[in-house]
Amino acid sequence: MAKLLERVPKNLNYGAYGHLIQYFGDHRLPRQAKQLHARLVLHSVTPDNFLASKLVTFYSKSNNLLQARHLFDKISQKSIFSCNAMLIAYSSHDMYADTLKLFSSMLSSYSTDLKPDNFTITCVLKALSGLFCESRLAKEVHCYALRCGFDSNVFIVNGLITFYSRCNEFASSRVLFDRMPHRDIVSWNSMIAGYSQGGFYAESKGLYKEMLNSSVRPDGVTVISVLQACGQSNDLVFGMEVHDFIIENKIQMDLWICNALIGLYAKCRSLDYARSLFEEMSEKDEVSYCSIISGYMVHGLVDRAMDLFREMKQPALSTWNAVISGLVQNNRHEGILDLVRDMVTSGLRPNAVTLSTILSMFSYFSNLKGVKEMHGYAIKNGYDRNIYVATAIIDNYAKAGFLTGAQQVFDQSKSRSLVIWTAIISAYAGHGDADMAFFLFNEMLNNGIQPDPVTFTAVLAACAHSGLVDKAREIFDSMSAEYGIQPSVEHYACMVGVLSRAKRLSEAAEFISNMPIEPSAKVWGALLNGASVSGDVELGKFVCDRLFEIEPENTGNYIIMANLYSQAERWEEADMVRRKMDQIGLKKVAGSSWIESSGGLHSFIAKDTSSEQTEEMYKVMEGLHGMMGEEGYVLQDDIDVDRVYV
Repeated sequence: MAKLLERVPKNLNYGAYGHLIQYFGDHRLPRQAKQLHARLVLHSVTPDNFLASKLVTFYSKSNNLLQARHLFDKISQKSIFSCNAMLIAYSSHDMYADTLKLFSSMLSSYSTDLKPDNFTITCVLKALSGLFCESRLAKEVHCYALRCGFDSNVFIVNGLITFYSRCNEFASSRVLFDRMPHRDIVSWNSMIAGYSQGGFYAESKGLYKEMLNSSVRPDGVTVISVLQACGQSNDLVFGMEVHDFIIENKIQMDLWICNALIGLYAKCRSLDYARSLFEEMSEKDEVSYCSIISGYMVHGLVDRAMDLFREMKQPALSTWNAVISGLVQNNRHEGILDLVRDMVTSGLRPNAVTLSTILSMFSYFSNLKGVKEMHGYAIKNGYDRNIYVATAIIDNYAKAGFLTGAQQVFDQSKSRSLVIWTAIISAYAGHGDADMAFFLFNEMLNNGIQPDPVTFTAVLAACAHSGLVDKAREIFDSMSAEYGIQPSVEHYACMVGVLSRAKRLSEAAEFISNMPIEPSAKVWGALLNGASVSGDVELGKFVCDRLFEIEPENTGNYIIMANLYSQAERWEEADMVRRKMDQIGLKKVAGSSWIESSGGLHSFIAKDTSSEQTEEMYKVMEGLHGMMGEEGYVLQDDIDVDRVYV
């Protein structure tokens, strides 16, 4: 190769130099490419657009973006060819803001030499998809593509499909897909992946079926998206059909497909098969471990998950996060803080995912001090700008009664998305401040943010806490009439709760009878709570009969009904409910409390004697009882508590 360089004449034209640079880059000969570039510099050769573009591409592929940009800036008369080379360089390195900045400067130059072509638009659409937040600009680019006749270009349409799907504008992406005269594998994969990642699992699987009947055959990328859709929708049968397709069509079982299969079987309770696949893998990565650990955690097999986790020599942060999240989901709170300390000791620092998970744990304890410490860490490390961390902090501050802090976090949020608005509305709703909740709801609307089903749940909760029945009806009716959102069973449960809290139980019962969808346990539960508060035994019995059918193993329903009978002094019927619990094998879950001391987090139940310091603790309790008596409080020792309340 050195001889080849020696034979290059000094007066070689730019095109030959450009092709040589490309040749060296394609054949992974960076040293020779740099030698050739050095010769250009030595002889004071100023590259033209073609040669400069090849150099930009070479340095981009060599991960030297600074040199690539330096060469680009030296081009006196830039062409669309050189601009595209720089755009591709930025886009391929996920430097989306720089991509859009360069595109903007191209448009502002008004040069006919810089008129965007299909390569330009493709790069810009990729950048927009990566940023997720430039819907208006994307629509302008889309219009530009239509004006220039690029709407039939498969690369541009694929880019538009990807963008609209990532922005959850699936109606737009599907229209583009359906109108394509010719679809390639990327077209199908973009639409199927968009549906799968957006939570439209049935649509993802349905489009896959259509693809099987088309002239384009699914590839590895296709099946990964469909397997993820099957896993998320617990569709084991369909997932196994996809697995069979992979085997029959000899699609290479690479690491990503194996991970997708493990995720499918783990989510669908086929944990032994998932573990078998895991053990057979010649190569495993963090996703492999996370998939099966998460599967164990989801199905409550915490010990098996922890055993596998302990087998790992150096777990990555994503695996630590999966374990911490699983412990929170399974209410194994006691050891989480110690686990986080172990993670930090191993050299890893909590990220936004870790923080949001830990914060969700603090909400169980109303640990304001701990939340403030997490908030301080988030600010120090820049995670307070993360939407999920900020939302978790708002939620925790609200649950701890620190509404001032929740409001401050909201006020300091630079990007006020729907999630942040909903969090602060929920905070005030939970504290019965309906006026502030409605004020914020209207402010959100005035800022052009459209509510989603979760927002309406928060607003209806505000109505329930404040007894605003008419306002709740108005909000409920506006969901479909003004916002095109069909009320879910959650919203019907909220309305029943509003009516029940206002002691309008007959209206609540009639509301349930007129529901267009099947009432869930939540709906009946809201009415049961109303009957319990009002002491309406007959209504409570009517509701419980239905709840016993829907969720026969929920001890709470039996306890509420037994207490209703006891309050009405219908002792025999209360005993019948308790006997029914015994026959089914149900036991009341003992209430527990937590306390954090210098020794860590401790939990205990009523009449607990398991602690080594039990005697000392009960002496303190006796002292507190004495102080309560001196303050005028009376202990109801003469009441048979076990007789009256289960």
